Amino acid sequence: MLTTTVCAALSAAGLAVAFLTAWRRRFAAATRLAAVALVPVGLAMSGLVGLGGKIGRAFGSWAADLVLKPTVWAGFAVLACAVVLWIIGRAAAGRAASKPADRPSRATEPAAGTPALGSSGPPATQRKAKPEKSRSRKSEAAAPGEDFSDIEAILKKHGI
Repeated sequence: MLTTTVCAALSAAGLAVAFLTAWRRRFAAATRLAAVALVPVGLAMSGLVGLGGKIGRAFGSWAADLVLKPTVWAGFAVLACAVVLWIIGRAAAGRAASKPADRPSRATEPAAGTPALGSSGPPATQRKAKPEKSRSRKSEAAAPGEDFSDIEAILKKHGI
């Protein structure tokens, strides 16, 4: 009697955790958790838990119960349901892992200047650009200084 109560409590707690996992929209994991949660109550209903040290005498009564009690058959049905849920959860998790993302992230997108795979010729980043003659050395030296002045202005604005 105590074994059945403990198994029912374990199954109820496991199903509650599976429900909370499904609430977070992790359905494959929730399906696997529900499958694991059904195992204790299935074992208790089928009589496989509690055979204990009296294997010889208990096996005879269990075999008679297997034939005569529908609860034992329902226990095996719950165990079969747990196996089916486990297989469905594993298949759904494998399918979700192999499914490509709808949008690629910015980190995986190629840069605008890089060529596509299989294209011939040097990449755009390795091509030598012609130097502009209109720029003077003073403007080239002043360009990095302008960036720092912008940063300094922002830091002063925030009091840093």
